[in-house]
Amino acid sequence: MKNLFRSGLMVLSLISTLIAKAQVPLLNSYPSASAVVFLDFDGQTVANTSWNIGPPIVCGPSGLNNTQITTVFNRVAEDYRPFNVNVTTDSTKYFAAPANRRMRVILTITSDWYGSAGGVAFIGSFTWGDNTPCFVFTALLNYNVKNISEATSHETGHTLGLYHQSTYDNNCVKISDYNYGQGTGEIGWAPIMGVGYYQNFTLWNNGPNSYGCTSIQSDLSVITTINGFSFRPDDHSATFNQVTHANFINNQFNVSGVVEQNTDMDMFKFTQPAYGRFQLSAIPYNVGTGNAGSDLDMQVTLYNNSQTQLNIFNPGTLLSSVIDTFLNAGNYYLKVEGKGNIYAPNYASLGSYSLQGSFTAGALPLRRLELHGALNGDKHQFDWIIDADEQVTELILEISTDGRNFSTVTQSPVNVRSFIYKPFVTNTAQYRLNVTFDNGRQYYSNIVTLRQTNTNPRPRVLTNLINSDNISVSSPGNYTYTIYDFAGKPVSKGRLTIGINNITAPCISGGMYIIRFANGAEQWTDKLVRQ
Repeated sequence: MKNLFRSGLMVLSLISTLIAKAQVPLLNSYPSASAVVFLDFDGQTVANTSWNIGPPIVCGPSGLNNTQITTVFNRVAEDYRPFNVNVTTDSTKYFAAPANRRMRVILTITSDWYGSAGGVAFIGSFTWGDNTPCFVFTALLNYNVKNISEATSHETGHTLGLYHQSTYDNNCVKISDYNYGQGTGEIGWAPIMGVGYYQNFTLWNNGPNSYGCTSIQSDLSVITTINGFSFRPDDHSATFNQVTHANFINNQFNVSGVVEQNTDMDMFKFTQPAYGRFQLSAIPYNVGTGNAGSDLDMQVTLYNNSQTQLNIFNPGTLLSSVIDTFLNAGNYYLKVEGKGNIYAPNYASLGSYSLQGSFTAGALPLRRLELHGALNGDKHQFDWIIDADEQVTELILEISTDGRNFSTVTQSPVNVRSFIYKPFVTNTAQYRLNVTFDNGRQYYSNIVTLRQTNTNPRPRVLTNLINSDNISVSSPGNYTYTIYDFAGKPVSKGRLTIGINNITAPCISGGMYIIRFANGAEQWTDKLVRQ
């Protein structure tokens, strides 16, 4: 029996557009791979496949321009970067691949033959060998390239043997056939085989699928064991004696790589020519600001020539990482690996990245500038070390809540080496020292991340099981809310005030719903079950 899986439609508003069939750019993610995922944007007539109960299905083109096509390709290619498979827009690559090692994904405006869905696929059809495609319905996804990309990776995952990643309560009762993930911002996470439309960091997952809370589906294992291909070969060694050399040219180096598996560690060696400032930008592949489309949360570890660890760099709220420090002349090592974060598991933090290093000769003998921080009840406590020949003329402790923009917490007396205060933030905060010396030079310390252990104040549903039209929500302030049905269609919205709010939602009937709270900067999601 062939299993048919459709994606729930999360965006139902339609727009009209003039569809013009144009030359699709020819793109390949891994041309040497024999297995192929062909993204077909220019229309296709489907005949003599498992879809064809009646006459051929005539699919119009995607309605996307070449810039949008390229973005969709890049997002999907990054989702499949760890695997020995070529994601391509070139039909010749598809026809050259073995019949049981290929999949055509038709991205089309034509959906009336099937119905309202983001896409549809047969489970395991990648290896059938009969040219049965899967579909992504671009018009029903409102031509949104993020949502189209998520649906494309999701439907392709079905053809590779994957079912939905689902959510269950503590009693093993299914809450949703789709796992919506958790968190906000750059590191907000969701499974590719759940619902990735609302999160930036969408990954393969190891969790319960739609067949029960004990039916654990390891996406990576399924993809790499039943489809005739596995992971890509490792591109950089994990050992000190077989490192990849990153050589400075005009005081800069650029290297790149792929973290193919969650056990993969890529080692690099560089030689600092003299005492000075070493800066490194470790950037996961992305398609825009905020590391949009990235699949890798990077951690970089710095070692000296004796292979002694000097520091670990992994900003808590960012997927990228930065080193800015002073080093003596000599050999140093960098270890790159994928890590999880407060929202995402470590399981599938995989993908491609680049390292951009630079060296600036330093005249200032700054031997050590080091910040330490810790939680002390509801306070943040700091101390620091400054070891330099020059005199400090200005010392500022700075804070960031987004990992990019810093502001002043306090301007400390230059001879003080500690500080404690009660912060105004209730979530994750990052700190650094901004130090200026009497020769006019300015330097930053390492970044310290502190996370409050108490629950962040935000609206909460008082009970997830409701048997009437009334929903009780406790709110710490003014927020908006939107209730979505199982297909992602908004059914009710409004505003909350501080205290207990009784929401009336007469549109909801039996089943699972999502309620999303927002305050303009952050958003949270709770599940509801209408009995």
